[in-house]
Amino acid sequence: MTRVAAVDCGTNSIRLLIADVETDGAAPRLNDVVREMRVVRLGQGVDATGELAQEALDRTFAAAADYAGQIRHHGASKVRFVATSATRDARNRQVFVDGIRELLGVEPEVITGDSEAALSFAGASSVLPSRGEDPVLVVDLGGGSTEFVLGNADGVIAARSVDIGCVRLTERHLRSDPPTAEQIAAAEADVDAAVDEAARTVPLDRAAAVVGVAGSITTITAHALALPEYSAAAIHGTELPLDAVRRACTELLEMSHAERAALPYMHPGRVDVIGAGALVWRRVMERLSEATDGRVGTAVTSEHDILDGIALSIS
Repeated sequence: MTRVAAVDCGTNSIRLLIADVETDGAAPRLNDVVREMRVVRLGQGVDATGELAQEALDRTFAAAADYAGQIRHHGASKVRFVATSATRDARNRQVFVDGIRELLGVEPEVITGDSEAALSFAGASSVLPSRGEDPVLVVDLGGGSTEFVLGNADGVIAARSVDIGCVRLTERHLRSDPPTAEQIAAAEADVDAAVDEAARTVPLDRAAAVVGVAGSITTITAHALALPEYSAAAIHGTELPLDAVRRACTELLEMSHAERAALPYMHPGRVDVIGAGALVWRRVMERLSEATDGRVGTAVTSEHDILDGIALSIS
């Protein structure tokens, strides 16, 4: 058994997984020691300025310093730090890279969208419906980008990362509280263009099922289930019909900031961006249903995602 540490630094949050990897069976299995998430909004303003803001870097470095202490305390023998959309887009990414290297003693990897997609699929595969060789679409809805990954038991068939996410679309379009009809229409146009882009690489019509991962989708699922508090155990593996997804997304999109903040399962760091996440997920599900002639009419939610994929990659 090997103890590993994985860090996923995205546009909105930075997450840590310290886990023991068991390799007795056919596939490696993770047993969590520590799993936590902090909203640091590293991607603050990147869509508009092209640079990581100093206050965002300071928040991220503070979280990374604490993670470094936990990794040492728990004795992880292998560490991998992965950064995604916001860092890919930033001209001053080297400041981030140098800071993380100093804090954790490992070289942070600013991975490509394709690498992000493959890691997301590896992490989500534990919840994939048992459908033989039928391809399953994994959608990883992040803060700055969304990954579409089609795969089956043999691995990834096709993948594409596109620049739509809850932070990016909030900053670009959804500035009112709640957003106006015109802002929603403009954001939906961006989503449709991104889905068209993804579909040129990923044959969406081949999908037999869809699995959604990351914080926006798990929070939407918590809303659909009307949970009394956020519960990963209650959310993981939940399968919702399209109508329930659409209803939950529309409600979150149309709520005010105060109404979202009052929800018992809402993380404070998601209050201002969950509306955009809901808009993306609603439209992606509608487009997928259209592409498959209604064959895909439900969505499975997974709490296992790129973070698990990163940990498995160093096991």
